[in-house]
Amino acid sequence: MFSLAWGTFATTLGWIVATDFRGAAHYAFSHTAAPFGGSGPPVLGVGFFRLVAGVFALIGPIVLVTGLMDLWRGEAEALRLPPVDGWFVAVEAVILTAALWSNWRRSGLLRRQWDASNGPRRAAVAGVTGSVVAFAVLLALGAGTWMMAAWLLGGLCGIILLLSDPAGRPSDT
Repeated sequence: MFSLAWGTFATTLGWIVATDFRGAAHYAFSHTAAPFGGSGPPVLGVGFFRLVAGVFALIGPIVLVTGLMDLWRGEAEALRLPPVDGWFVAVEAVILTAALWSNWRRSGLLRRQWDASNGPRRAAVAGVTGSVVAFAVLLALGAGTWMMAAWLLGGLCGIILLLSDPAGRPSDT
């Protein structure tokens, strides 16, 4: 399962940055992207960052296919997590409830995405919400393999939302 998750992450992030989709590589080096950014120019340039992302874009699909083949043959390792305490589950539930509430209230990100879209983007919003809940429940149950699958599904749905038009702006088509 780790190969599936890493391969998907490396492939997607690598292709988005290497092709500079919607200015992703240039944004990564802007001062707005760096939380504690200095006033001077970055040490490494955008070209080097795109080259490293290209390596991820080439290696990612190989790792992803290897993980899929392991899963197909039944050789994928089942990950069991140690049991967690009740206080951890309670704290996790409070944090999850607060995060979902802030994202689904009228001015929240997920509500804006839901209201400004239809079809695939609404499915992606529902997928992000469902995978966050599933991730928390599976973490509490100690089901590591299925937890990784929920994380992967949420990441893919999140990438769909990132690559779609921002909520509140009309599309060019």
